[in-house]
Amino acid sequence: MLVHAGLITGTREGRSIRYAAHPEAIRDLILYLMDDCCDGHPEICAPVQEAARAACCAPVKTKARKPARA
Repeated sequence: MLVHAGLITGTREGRSIRYAAHPEAIRDLILYLMDDCCDGHPEICAPVQEAARAACCAPVKTKARKPARA
């Protein structure tokens, strides 16, 4: 069901299936649920939504790789 919703994907590795989450889709689902939970009063959840949009699932900064030695 999560695969069909686009929240995760499964990759077969031999006899196992390795699942990976899609952070952007999960963030969108959480924001949708927060919109819906406010019962038509978006000002109730607005502060939390702003924080979630700013911080949730922000891209991870990776260190630059050092060139391989020859």
